[in-house]
Amino acid sequence: MPNLMINARLKFAASSTITMLLLTGCMVGPKYHAPSPSATATAPPATYKESPTQFQDTDGWKVAQPQDAMLHGKWWEIYNDPELNALEEKLNIDNQNIKQLFENFMTARTLIAEAHSQLYPTVGTSPSYQASQSSSNLTNSSNANTGRTSSIASLPFDVSWAPDLFGRVRNTIREQQYNAQLSAADLENERLAEQASLAAFFFEIRGQDALQQLLNETVENDKKALELARARYETGVDQRLSVVEAEATLQTVQSQAINLGVARAQFEHAIAVLVGANPSQFSIPVKPLLTNAPALPVGMPSGLLERRPDVAAAERRMAAANAQIGIAYAAYYPTLSLSASYGYQSSNFSHFFNFPSKFWSVGPTVSETIYDGGLRRATVNQFITTYNADVATYRQTVLTAFQQVEDNLAAVRILSQQILKQQQAVTSSEEALQLEIARYQTGVDPYLNVVTLQTTLLSNQETLASLHVQEMTASVTLIEALGGGWDLSQLPTPAQVSRKLDKTETTIEK
Repeated sequence: MPNLMINARLKFAASSTITMLLLTGCMVGPKYHAPSPSATATAPPATYKESPTQFQDTDGWKVAQPQDAMLHGKWWEIYNDPELNALEEKLNIDNQNIKQLFENFMTARTLIAEAHSQLYPTVGTSPSYQASQSSSNLTNSSNANTGRTSSIASLPFDVSWAPDLFGRVRNTIREQQYNAQLSAADLENERLAEQASLAAFFFEIRGQDALQQLLNETVENDKKALELARARYETGVDQRLSVVEAEATLQTVQSQAINLGVARAQFEHAIAVLVGANPSQFSIPVKPLLTNAPALPVGMPSGLLERRPDVAAAERRMAAANAQIGIAYAAYYPTLSLSASYGYQSSNFSHFFNFPSKFWSVGPTVSETIYDGGLRRATVNQFITTYNADVATYRQTVLTAFQQVEDNLAAVRILSQQILKQQQAVTSSEEALQLEIARYQTGVDPYLNVVTLQTTLLSNQETLASLHVQEMTASVTLIEALGGGWDLSQLPTPAQVSRKLDKTETTIEK
């Protein structure tokens, strides 16, 4: 009786100890706190350095008011172009790069479920049946069962569980959740990049169409000038040289007009790929259009980090790296495994489910690495240095974000002012050409002077058209630098990325 009491107490103590361990399982490793965006921990300025509001000369482009306003949702609609709107909508549905990043996000979510499954026991079974007959041709055998046929059937159920005492599994779950959020931010960053590329290519095509119109008009004017030179030559008023000069001027412009088709075709093909269309079956109607960049809400510098998906991705990468440190620390602690087996085993099917056919076993196993040659310490150090590298990447991403905003604020502002001056240069060139044509017609100046001013006017007109395109594409790049219509509230939470995938998200593409 005393032995029975001692055994009962030992069993009670063992079960109590295991229960306490399960209930008080701890998380090892450092707690995550997002580091400051700057190594010097300086606060962002009150306004952007290159904002037009910081300059006395406000001619040209201006930012939208109020200054702290933000872009939302479909940012491309600020350009008021229905064709661009339709292309952007198609891109959001059919762009293959976006689809690829979306599937990467789905993959990241499945890894959360895989990690989460480690919190639960594993239950399995391995039914078996074995029939055998011993040899009857055994010499010097006293075995009475020689030549006998026997069979054994077994139906076991096995349960195994490794409780997460020191947070290895929980840190793994957190790591995968952070990685899924990182993947979601990468998806939004790719979506923004594709949208911005489409808008930039679209305005490049509009600029090419405007240049084509300009060159076509110049060709018609040069044809008239050539007719005038020929008429004067045929009447003996002018020399053959004037006719040749007029022909050369016309042919040069015609050559330039033909060459424009190369760039337009390439931009059109690029847009086709962006919207998931075959370039051989896609076209954009010709529509000359040169407009000034619209006023954009640039917001405040303090809010930039919450609007950039690449900054959000860099921050989530740090969080995932921090969780990896916790996983590495868990290797210092013992692993407890609980296993149990229960089932039926019999050589006679008629007695298979009888009480005497039952068998069972249960017991814990504790494993601990005593010596590993410094492997665990090296692993922890590896993930610490990875985390530190991710911190540097995060801060560099922040610096780059501010650089891109400042670069494109300056570009749009300065280009808008240059456009005003270039328009004046075009107007002056037009007037100079008209005056020179009059002087040529009266025989005061040679035709060479007309050619010179024709070339100057065309050059100024082409520069003006190019500046308009640069301003529009710079405004698109500025919107991209500002994060488009995205903000941090759109990043899915750990609970949202942990949601089970539905059938529509796991259907095989055909």
